[in-house]
Amino acid sequence: MAKHPTQFVRIHGHDVAYKAAGSGPALVLVHGIAGSSATWARVLPELAETHTVIAPDLLGHGESAKPRGDYSLGAYASGIRDLLVLLGIERATFVGHSLGGGIAMQLAYQFPDMCERLVLVASGGLGKEVSPLLRVISAPGSEYVLPVVLTPRLHGLFERIGAVLSKTGMRGDPLLQELWASYTRLTDARAQRAFVHTIRSVIDVAGQRVSARDRLYLAQEVPTLIMWGNRDRVIPVAHASIAHELMPGSRLEIVPGAGHFLPLERPDAFMSVLQDFLATTEPAQVSNERWQAVLARGAED
Repeated sequence: MAKHPTQFVRIHGHDVAYKAAGSGPALVLVHGIAGSSATWARVLPELAETHTVIAPDLLGHGESAKPRGDYSLGAYASGIRDLLVLLGIERATFVGHSLGGGIAMQLAYQFPDMCERLVLVASGGLGKEVSPLLRVISAPGSEYVLPVVLTPRLHGLFERIGAVLSKTGMRGDPLLQELWASYTRLTDARAQRAFVHTIRSVIDVAGQRVSARDRLYLAQEVPTLIMWGNRDRVIPVAHASIAHELMPGSRLEIVPGAGHFLPLERPDAFMSVLQDFLATTEPAQVSNERWQAVLARGAED
């Protein structure tokens, strides 16, 4: 993504970083917890050949500001809406990975007139089960323990151990690697606090505490793709099948041999499925009147 430099815009007094590339119909790529726009590094250039691609760093992540504030799905959705308004983008296909999937669903729910398609990649918000590591980080007091445990010096030691193990053919947990790399890059208490608060907005020690299942019927108005790796150890692939059943007309694609980080692990498979979905579906145009009718019908069921 070197040829797509990070840009900044100030929203509500906070700097928001994002990558922008290409021209054509808009695609908004929303990363997950401990991620950034770098999540899309292996797919953004090709997507930009046919689309206007916007890949923000969510507040509390990457190069964006890390204020003390609201890190809920609704706040993130509103923040992306504000970014798109400032960039002059009225409608887009929303592609969300992990936490970003929950944000993409929230965007489609809060601002249905802006959503042309919905792509959920190993998405959160579709069931309770989640990696034990994330449950531990969400526990009370973790913000005091993590700065002691995850120091840059210890990170360097484990990187050297990881390098030795990789030479023997052994690989570490990709989630742990992503979380470790993200957290140890944080340089101040505000950044560390934002990291923990983001996790706590959607997860507690019992698992995911925010679910979109009761609203998935609304997806019948928007072409929806659900994509998952069958070896996902962060969010169970079973959530994909459940969501597919609850989202009328959705398309389900399970990628064999892939884990949680599909755009990084299997960019070719990710691109093949996504490009076919984009080429074979028409963008939704949901009016306020239509949305009112769908909500009214749902209230009767």
